[in-house]
Amino acid sequence: MEDIVRRQLISDVPLCTLLSGGLDSSALTALAGRALGAEPVRSFAVDFADETGGFVPDDLRETPDGPYVHDVAKHVGSDHADVVLSNDQLASPASMDSVLRARDLPAMGDMDSSLYLLFAEIRRHSTVALSGESADEVFGGYRWFHDPDAVAADAFPWSGAMLGAGLGLLDRTLRDRANAYERERYHEALTEVPHVPGADARERRMREICYLHLTRMVRMLLDRKDRMSMAVGLEVRVPFCDHRLVEYVFNTPWSHKTYDGREKSLLRGAVADVLPRSVVRRRKSPYPATQNPGYERMIRTRLEEVVADSSSPVLPYLDVGAVREALRRPMGAASLQPDRLPLERALALHDWLAAYRPRHVA
Repeated sequence: MEDIVRRQLISDVPLCTLLSGGLDSSALTALAGRALGAEPVRSFAVDFADETGGFVPDDLRETPDGPYVHDVAKHVGSDHADVVLSNDQLASPASMDSVLRARDLPAMGDMDSSLYLLFAEIRRHSTVALSGESADEVFGGYRWFHDPDAVAADAFPWSGAMLGAGLGLLDRTLRDRANAYERERYHEALTEVPHVPGADARERRMREICYLHLTRMVRMLLDRKDRMSMAVGLEVRVPFCDHRLVEYVFNTPWSHKTYDGREKSLLRGAVADVLPRSVVRRRKSPYPATQNPGYERMIRTRLEEVVADSSSPVLPYLDVGAVREALRRPMGAASLQPDRLPLERALALHDWLAAYRPRHVA
């Protein structure tokens, strides 16, 4: 890891790290600070304007990023800045259109708009950024790696989590076709896995799970990051994708990857000496999302207008009754991201159809 970071710090333009206060980005920031010596590493974190007065834990995020970000910045001595985003920025038509044009696909709500806006602000100060992306896929960090039901399911292990739940308002026939397509791709992917002779059933299955993440999941996330960053002229480097590290860790037994009973045991053990204890003890928390009810209100208002317009191109693809039922729920019922994502995805599909006007061939 030290060698990888030193190599990826080579640049003749201003460079920084993306810091979330999680294990991955904190490790890169600490190693970059050590490699740079007397010159402080620059770091940036995203945060959201708050109208509620406090963070609300949910199934995905137990703690807010801010305190851990600042622990790392102080520990490393980085030149740090928080990029605080408002509802108007996250839900503005200009931001959403920029994200849509960058992705060429329906966006993932504030997860995409916040990333785009974060990169745009960073680009005002730096041209290259180091990101902790891919560490979860390489080291086994996602919660479904450690969920027996997800591991045993005859499906991509992330299907039942947030990414799949975002399609809940689509027309039932369309959802059934999408699920059938996904099952085909899943079984196709399993035929590619290079198994180790003599491995027991547990090791064999976890090797499949790791392979699926390295060949399917991470490709989607890296495409998203590349598109959001290149849209504003920022180069984002991903040290955890170094082929030497990926090949070495992939061939490490799962029992070693979880030797202390936690996620990303190998990485945690390797970098514990360069991080504050608060971060070493912190559980996995994914990329942050706003909990501001003002953002939910803006999303609801736009989706209500879409459903009320009989000419909306998205209506044939939605379960309109389910959309209206979701919109009748009290405000605040979708301020947490897993509950809000179906609304965001329905609206994003409308925006994509309206902008690109694809022709549907049955």
